[in-house]
Amino acid sequence: MMSFIDSHRDQYGVEPICAHLPIAPSTYYEHKARQADPERLPRRLQRDIRLRNEISRVWEENFRVYGVRKVWRQLNREEIATARCTVERLMKEMGLRGAVRGRTYRTTRADDAAPRPADLVKRKFIATRPNALWVADLSYVTTWHGFAYVAFIIDVYARLIVGWRVSNSLKTELVLDALEQALYSRTGTEGLVHHSDRGTQYLSIRYTERLIEAGIQSSVGSVGDSYDNALAETIIGLYKTEVIRCGGPWRDIDDVEYATLQWVDWFTIAACSNRSATFRRQKTNRHTISSRRARPWRLDSNYRVSAKAGAIHSTASIPRCAISRTFART
Repeated sequence: MMSFIDSHRDQYGVEPICAHLPIAPSTYYEHKARQADPERLPRRLQRDIRLRNEISRVWEENFRVYGVRKVWRQLNREEIATARCTVERLMKEMGLRGAVRGRTYRTTRADDAAPRPADLVKRKFIATRPNALWVADLSYVTTWHGFAYVAFIIDVYARLIVGWRVSNSLKTELVLDALEQALYSRTGTEGLVHHSDRGTQYLSIRYTERLIEAGIQSSVGSVGDSYDNALAETIIGLYKTEVIRCGGPWRDIDDVEYATLQWVDWFTIAACSNRSATFRRQKTNRHTISSRRARPWRLDSNYRVSAKAGAIHSTASIPRCAISRTFART
């Protein structure tokens, strides 16, 4: 309001402008007088100005990691008496904050008015047939050369990974390549529901157009709630536990991609065998693969699940965790 009056006062005058605005001319003149002479400011505002400079100085001198409590204590050590709530108020107004351990700040503010697909799943990850519901999500892996990003698409009915991709970029191509692999490996996707979070990759124009072209209906959960995409989060957590933490540290994206390929291949076979073993448990008793539900790199190297459901035969081609670890460190 003050800047509006400043820009038009030469043309219309202060009093005529204030007559149409909820401000008295005396208030405007007092504001301009305080700008010219800071001594006319109220004592609280004068003290706030001085404290702002001291707070900024302490925060900068301590590598910008001090929060409200540490800044307040440092000011009192320097005999600058002030209340903790005052430091908190001024730091908030100045946009200063300390380093936080154990949690992160929410950096995404969703626009509720923006159009987006509805949540068609409602946390009910149940499917009565293949290609009825797919869930998708992505995660990151730290390597010696930077971050690697991994995207997965899972069929809810079979609990199978139907598409995946590893990349060093978070561009739309990451999730789009995983979708293309899923569409290539599966047919009859008309009427399928694709569920994901509200990541920009999944809500991008190219990804949305590809879903429409394939006759797939899009569904998204809410922001910052992992339960809305719990099944995909579970698969990624399993991947992190069985591959990333077991086989690290990772040298580069090639190591991560090769280990992911091994794990997805084993996970697909093991998931099919475990599902088959569940239905055949009455007949096969303890001799099915369900009684040996161990990771491939923890199984004896003389056993492998064949393509035939429920069968085990001898082979020496099982990838082991030691192989991934050796590959990553060579």
